[in-house]
Amino acid sequence: MTAIVVEIRDHLAIVTLNRPEALNAFNYETLQILQAEVENIRANPNVRVVIFTGAGEKAFSVGADLKERKNLSDQEVRRNLYKIGEVFSLIDQLPQPTIAGINGFAFGGGIELALSCDFRIAASEAKMGLTETGLAIIPGAGGTQRLPRLVGEAKALELILTAKRLTAEEALQIGILNKITAQESLLDTCIDFAQAMLANGPLALQQAKFAVKNGMNTDLQTGIQIERKAYEVLIPTEDRVEALNAFTEKRKPQFKGK
Repeated sequence: MTAIVVEIRDHLAIVTLNRPEALNAFNYETLQILQAEVENIRANPNVRVVIFTGAGEKAFSVGADLKERKNLSDQEVRRNLYKIGEVFSLIDQLPQPTIAGINGFAFGGGIELALSCDFRIAASEAKMGLTETGLAIIPGAGGTQRLPRLVGEAKALELILTAKRLTAEEALQIGILNKITAQESLLDTCIDFAQAMLANGPLALQQAKFAVKNGMNTDLQTGIQIERKAYEVLIPTEDRVEALNAFTEKRKPQFKGK
């Protein structure tokens, strides 16, 4: 049984963490496989939106595999730390929009994976949190950086320093989640969310994401220049011409990602 399962259907990639017996925890092998799959998705022009989720109903991911971690040397722990950070940065930097479908527990590295995605949708029973300080460590896969950018510094510090476990409703209220849904309809809800984006120009999705994510890390005027350059990339595309023709002809556009 492979630790990561990837299904591609109609321009949508569904990436499933497939270690339900270990609550979809990340050991080094899983991280290596996930990295390879993410790199493949990045290079695949047929993939326009990506969903990350977990196998089973108990866990999205509980983070690092502590059974493996217990037997690692300090050097191997550093290796795993660098690898998980590298993989989650690759996910963060995917040109395609990404959705985390949080089907259960999302603790430590699990919620850090979700924070690396653009959107987060959770089952109503899900629980999540950056719980590392309870293990005498800190979030090490981007959590101390991505969470405050999402919910603000004070709230992020509160959650990290108390190792608080949030319900899905609490996470929705403070802006970690975009929406919550019933467990049995989670994947369908994620797919419906993806379909709303898939109806639009795939190159436009990528350039809009690029402009927002890069513009947020700079001042307003520099961000506006980033936006303008991203727009200019789309001017000579076939999809832009197709959209104008479809509007004139009162039909649905057929985008090709070109």
